[in-house]
Amino acid sequence: MWEVDLSYREDYNLVFERLNFKLEKLKASRPLPTSALNKIRESLVLEWTYNSNSIEGNTLNLRETQLVIQEGITIKGKSLREHFEAYNHDKAIDYLYGLVDEKYRLRAIDILSLHGLVLKSIEDDFAGRLRNAGVRISGANFIPPNANKVSDLVDELIDFVNNNPLGLNDIELATVFHHKFVWIHPFFDGNGRTVRLAMNLLLMRKGFPPAIILKNDRKKYYEALNQANNGNYGKLILLITQALERTLNIYLNAMPGADDGFMEIASLVQEPDFGYGQEYISLLARRGKIDAYKEGKNWLTSKEAVLEYMANRKRKR
Repeated sequence: MWEVDLSYREDYNLVFERLNFKLEKLKASRPLPTSALNKIRESLVLEWTYNSNSIEGNTLNLRETQLVIQEGITIKGKSLREHFEAYNHDKAIDYLYGLVDEKYRLRAIDILSLHGLVLKSIEDDFAGRLRNAGVRISGANFIPPNANKVSDLVDELIDFVNNNPLGLNDIELATVFHHKFVWIHPFFDGNGRTVRLAMNLLLMRKGFPPAIILKNDRKKYYEALNQANNGNYGKLILLITQALERTLNIYLNAMPGADDGFMEIASLVQEPDFGYGQEYISLLARRGKIDAYKEGKNWLTSKEAVLEYMANRKRKR
């Protein structure tokens, strides 16, 4: 039932190695200063809430989201639902942080609790409950399974995650879980926000920071999920590894004396004697070939990352 085509692996082994290297570097640096950790966590929780809600159509901007969840301010012209979506997601992340532990095993009750928090005061009749009727997803290339099968499918998926019969690495396992959960579509509403929370629970229990899928990548995200429905996990793996690399870099840059030399690609290519064009470097970044991450619509990388890729390419030749 949960077969996965692993043909993408050859293209992503170096990416997995790079992310695991960064994770070990982060673990070795702990504990980071408490004040720095608190600032990063507060910033990422805000970004996570804003982007996850925006993907689902919430129109609060980043600053408005901050005012709602940190200061309890009502935003003129925004719906009550949008306010609850911001407030609820923030509380769901609090709940998630309480679960994070290296020995944690995924449980149905925790998924239902996350969903219950996401939809609290919005859809109370459905909050924390599996759907009992059919649904269709606009723009998707599949029809979710019959409601009678949902409970068993969720249990099977949880067993798959906890037993990991395919021997997937932590990033692959979280990605496959993300896709299969969306395919089951166990709730009437709130599936996307809930699965992005649960996926990060799986990553964070292993020491990773949250992988925050950006609003600007919404189209890519849905296209990647549709490709996964056809057995191609490459695009979804790429999107999640890039999101994870971004937050890993945020933590690593908070380390005392850190200076990774990252800058926007448009500025990097203007450096004297750099020798590579913006279009080419941007393509490498988008394809995950170099150590790079996205801020808004702009890609950032370093001269060292580009030169390392070029050197590896020459060795392969």
